[in-house]
Amino acid sequence: MEQQIFTNEVIISWLQYYAQNTTLDLEHVKIIDITKKNKNVIPTVESHKTTMVFTNAGIDDIFYRLWNAGLGECDVWYNEGSDPSGPILNQKVKYMIDRGINASAGMLIINPNARNTAKIGLSNEMFQRGSIQYVGSEIRAIILNKMMVAPTDEICVISGESIAIEAALMAPEGSVIAVEYSRHDRATLEDNMAHFDLHNIKIIDHVDAESMKGCPVPSLVFLVASASTEQELTYLTALNPDINVVIYTLDFKVAAGMTDTLQTLGFADIETIQVAISKLGSKNNFKQEPAPWIITARSRVNVK
Repeated sequence: MEQQIFTNEVIISWLQYYAQNTTLDLEHVKIIDITKKNKNVIPTVESHKTTMVFTNAGIDDIFYRLWNAGLGECDVWYNEGSDPSGPILNQKVKYMIDRGINASAGMLIINPNARNTAKIGLSNEMFQRGSIQYVGSEIRAIILNKMMVAPTDEICVISGESIAIEAALMAPEGSVIAVEYSRHDRATLEDNMAHFDLHNIKIIDHVDAESMKGCPVPSLVFLVASASTEQELTYLTALNPDINVVIYTLDFKVAAGMTDTLQTLGFADIETIQVAISKLGSKNNFKQEPAPWIITARSRVNVK
């Protein structure tokens, strides 16, 4: 079946159709066209009270995935055809899990419990376990604060699985290139992508021209420092001299030497902080977690 292109005119016609035939408040509707690449339905519905989803026929499990994510009480307004005409139907997601999309169309999903707040520092219990030892959620929140992810950012994340997930949630109009050298970690990241229903992450196994062929040019990179850090940064700065950098390490010598490395590569505004988190245990004593150094830098191209 030929895919429908949802132009401005088509989108407006669907909005008019629902405006004329329902009493729904469309003032703050969020529009998402999942016929395009890298569009995340579940995070969008979770954070917006009214979402208009444009989709082509042939998606068999969209309502099951919404229900599986805890969105079964959301209301769906839709019709049976490909045109904004005819009777409007309305059901809750939980009653639609056995049906798919049989026509290219626009549908409205109403989530009265939507929360429009940013998700920063997700609890580790929310992630699929697999092979990965996740950084503490408090540390991750600080890392994401330092990254300052914008909705349209193209981000490269090297060996930072939970950072890749949260960055993808924060950049719904952008994408994440996740570099995972371990096949076990790649498999766990794939499990997390399915768990969070994320479609704007691409996993590769190296930082080089061949692996990154066809990927967008990153404007931001987060990496866990390793023996290949300088090589990775050299390639990425050549790819984009305007790139910004956030580095995580538990090694004091690496943190101390990173300033010279970054300056050699043309970075400025270099800042190094150490983060220490202590948690009160069951015996009323504090247990200190590993205290990493976080280094941030931006290219001199950005410096005025």
